[in-house]
Amino acid sequence: VVTCIGNWFGKGRRGLIMGIWNSHTSVGNILGSLIAGYWVSSNWGLSFIVPGLVIAAMGIICFFFLIEREYCYVIGWRSKRLFLFVDGMLLSFSLQGVIEFSLCLLFAKLVSYTFLFWLPLYITKTAHLDAKKAGDLSTLFDVGGIVGGILAGVISDKLGKRATTCAVMLLLAAPILYGFSMISEFGLGPTIGMLLVCGGLVNGPYALITTAVAADLGTHKSLKGNARALSTVTAIIDGTGSVGAAIGPLLAGVLSSQGWDQVFYMLMAADFLALLLLLRLVTKELTSGNVVKPRSGSTTVE
Repeated sequence: VVTCIGNWFGKGRRGLIMGIWNSHTSVGNILGSLIAGYWVSSNWGLSFIVPGLVIAAMGIICFFFLIEREYCYVIGWRSKRLFLFVDGMLLSFSLQGVIEFSLCLLFAKLVSYTFLFWLPLYITKTAHLDAKKAGDLSTLFDVGGIVGGILAGVISDKLGKRATTCAVMLLLAAPILYGFSMISEFGLGPTIGMLLVCGGLVNGPYALITTAVAADLGTHKSLKGNARALSTVTAIIDGTGSVGAAIGPLLAGVLSSQGWDQVFYMLMAADFLALLLLLRLVTKELTSGNVVKPRSGSTTVE
C-alpha cells in the first residue's frame, strides 16, 4: 500500500502526508482492542470473526476500486519479470540506508507489537482492572502513536533528517519504557499520560520508517525510475520489521514468568539496539549536510 501512496503523491511533504495516512494502523489497533474488549467476557469468538469480516470487506473494495497509479502499464514475458525481480532485490539491498533502517525497524516493531499484545494483560495484573477496562485503557498507546507518527513526519520534513528524527524519538522512549515497570505505583492520570507519550515515541519511528523512509529509498535517483523498486524496498524494510513483531510478544511471554521487570528490560534493550543501528546514518546527516532537495522543496534520504 505504501507503493500506491508513493505513486500518487510526490516527495513534497511526504512525511506529513504519510504520517497522517499511517494513522490507520493505530486506528485499526484501537478498534481491534475495543472489539476484543467488548466480547472478551461474553462471546470471545466474535473478537476474531468481526475483524476478519471487516478485513474481507475492505479487501474486496480495494480489489475493485483501488487505482495503483495515475497511469498503468503491462510488462510481458515471465522471464523478464523474474529478471527484474532479482535485479530489483539486489539493487534495493545495495541502497545506502536500507539495511540499517530494516534492522532498526525490526527492534522498533518488537517494542511496538509487544505493547500491542501484552499491554492489556499487564495493566490488568498491575493496575488491578478488569479485562474490558484494561483493553480500553491500552488503546491510549495507539492514540499516542497517531500523534507520534504525524509529528515524526512533520519534523523530518522540516529538518530533512529522517534518521535523526527516528533516533531522537528512540532515545526519548527509553526512560518512558522504564517508567512502565513502576506503573502500579502511579495513579490513573499519570498512567494515561505515560501511555500517550510512550505510544508517540515508540510508534513514531516505526511509522516514519515504514512509510516516508521506505518511499524515499524506493524512489532514490540511483534506481533510475525503476517502477518496481519502491515495492521491493518497502517489502524488505517491512518484512524485516515483521520478524521483530513476531519475536517480541514471544520473548515477553517467556520473560513475564520471571517478572514484568524483565520484559521492560528487554524492551529497553531493543530500543537501544534500534538507536545504535541508526548512528552511522545520523552521523552522516549531522556532519555532511548532503541532503537531497526535491523540486517541491522537501528533503529525502541521500
